[in-house]
Amino acid sequence: MDLRTTAGRFRLVAMLEAVSWAGLLIGMFFKYAGSPRTEIGVKIFGPIHGGVFIAFLIAALFAGIAFKWGVGTWLLALLGSIVPLGSVIFLIWADKTARLGESGRAGVGVQRGGPARPAPDAT
Repeated sequence: MDLRTTAGRFRLVAMLEAVSWAGLLIGMFFKYAGSPRTEIGVKIFGPIHGGVFIAFLIAALFAGIAFKWGVGTWLLALLGSIVPLGSVIFLIWADKTARLGESGRAGVGVQRGGPARPAPDAT
């Protein structure tokens, strides 16, 4: 993950968003159903997730502009930010469909058999 690139920064923020979601969900479990019941997880992960959520939206904005996403991709990115762990699902899909550039597509576009050879002269 190259953090010097828009795609690399987007990948990092997407992963952080998923981790903060998981922390918030665990905190909510202990707040409402866990034993012992405590609000500490929500108090810690609530603000963290809120900040990372905003960072994800900003990173998605920059990635969408850089990679010229269509409306459908924008909507999926927004949905991925709302659904728990959806940012990771969006990230996997975006990599498989080259929405984050060619580097995310493992093996796609690789020419088999070495470099292309020039066509022989017709003369």
